[in-house]
Amino acid sequence: MRFWWVNQNQTFEQEYRGGYLWSPKRNKNGARNQFYENMREVAPGDVIFSFRDRVIAAIGVATSYGYECPKPTEFGTIGPNWEAVGWRVDVAYSVPSRRVVPKEHIAVLRPLMPERYAPLQASGDGIQSVYLAELPIAFAQALAGLIGAEAQQLVTGASAQTPSWTSPPAARGLDEWEDQIQKSVAENAMLTETTRKALISARRGQGVFKQNVMHVEHACRITQVDNPAHLVGSHIKPWRDATNDERLDGANGLLLTPSIDHLFDRGFISFRDNGELLVSPRADLLSIDRMGVHCSGGLNVGSFSGEQAKYLEFHRDAVFLQASSRQ
Repeated sequence: MRFWWVNQNQTFEQEYRGGYLWSPKRNKNGARNQFYENMREVAPGDVIFSFRDRVIAAIGVATSYGYECPKPTEFGTIGPNWEAVGWRVDVAYSVPSRRVVPKEHIAVLRPLMPERYAPLQASGDGIQSVYLAELPIAFAQALAGLIGAEAQQLVTGASAQTPSWTSPPAARGLDEWEDQIQKSVAENAMLTETTRKALISARRGQGVFKQNVMHVEHACRITQVDNPAHLVGSHIKPWRDATNDERLDGANGLLLTPSIDHLFDRGFISFRDNGELLVSPRADLLSIDRMGVHCSGGLNVGSFSGEQAKYLEFHRDAVFLQASSRQ
């Protein structure tokens, strides 16, 4: 369980009503932003303090891991320079009965703030450039103490509310996004019926796409299962992000068992170009071991081709659940 501070001056109403956090992936100049990268570090059960108009306006508990998702339409003209696709975390919010103004308690909070990426100025005023900042445990406990018993109970007992990793909560926005893309493919009169069917089947890792992947891959790289009946074609660059050509490109795929496909598709694992397995710090090691990922002592599944490497770079950058600065 970790603790987070989110500045929501512009988007609190939309995020609170929708039950989520959303941020761009990068600054408008393309540079990485640690406060956006932190979205990849959130896990179910983490506690989030929402700061708006100088007060703690809400407290939330994350109900999903971070995942990529389009900018919410309800943002309207807010953030005109933000990317079309960013990071989202689903959140269960509650409004505290006592609305604390952190600046009024900065003498207590200031010594507990993190040395880097602090959510407040030394004066207690907010920092406009901060979106999501991790809080030290002592800071979160002190803030909860100021808010009252409801917050204290949440901070001390949130771990009991964490959903089982083996049955992770659905990423609601992800399914809605892919369903909308599939609808647009199905209604695209510029495509032949055969192509539309192939692209829709590719979303499930089947059909022409799987056949194309089988020309490149011959078994699940982790479990070594080689019977096609037990394997799916797993997109490296996700179907939702890919062009139509990339959705059918065999080099944009791996043959994986369904459980390994889930881990890869949701960013709990990834690979370096040389075949080194990457395991997200958000993954439960006991669970993934039971699912067939035996990573004690490290695991190398064999190097990938240059074409596959291009897609893997995207996966590490846009899907893998670990801030890029820590990969």
